[in-house]
Parts: sequence; C-alpha cells; structure tokens
Amino acid sequence: MEVVNEVMPSMDKAMAFFNDEEDGPFTMINLLRFKEFAEYEDGREPELSGREAYLRYGVEVIKLVTSLGGRLHFSGDVTGILVGEVEDLWDAVALVEYPSLKAFQEMALSQEMHEIEVHRVAGLAGQLNIRSKSQF
Repeated sequence: MEVVNEVMPSMDKAMAFFNDEEDGPFTMINLLRFKEFAEYEDGREPELSGREAYLRYGVEVIKLVTSLGGRLHFSGDVTGILVGEVEDLWDAVALVEYPSLKAFQEMALSQEMHEIEVHRVAGLAGQLNIRSKSQF
C-alpha cells in the first residue's frame, strides 16, 4: 500500500469530495505530519516549529467548527503503532465531527478559513484526511 501525505487536495479530489451525496454528520480523521520549522511564504518566524504554526491554525479552526455545529472529539500525539506498518508515523491525530458535508464546505470556503490557513500550510509537511461515518 502506498501512502501519500499531502497538504492541499487536488481540484479533482476536492470536487469529488464536495459533490458526494449529503448524508449528515461525519467525523474527519486527520493524520498530521509537521515540518521541523514553519515555512511562511513571507519568511516570518523561521524559528517557529511546524507544530507551533499548525497549533495556531488548530485553535482558530476549532472555533469555526463549533460555530457550524461540529466538535473536536480528540487531538493528540501519535506515540506508536501496534498493527500494520508505515515507513514514517504521523506526528499527531485529530478527530473532528462535522454536522454535514455542506457545513464542512462552508467552513473550507470561508474568509475566516482563508485567513488562518497560512498557519496550516506553514506548519504541515503532509496529512491524510479520512472521512468516516458512524455505523451506530
């Protein structure tokens, strides 16, 4: 199995994701890998870690999520793997519930997201975003 961490989805992936059938609440599993040092396009704060830059984003994005009716279930460091094998583990994981695909899209396209995304891009080396649906 090939695992490819990305920071931003391709236009094709984004269109397919947002054109999927609406079926209510879902949880996004975020597997995150941070840069050693943040890389802002304008060169600011070169001593800041990628994790610190991403946490600036994280604090603000959770405000957006909750304003849309979603919530953070869990956020923490990846500390090991029991079953399976990957070349490199992710640094952190976050489980975020969204009330709907429409709410997620509204957040993703908002001006507020545009303003904070600079920290996400500066801090992330790559990630996997996995949409999941409760069976219960």
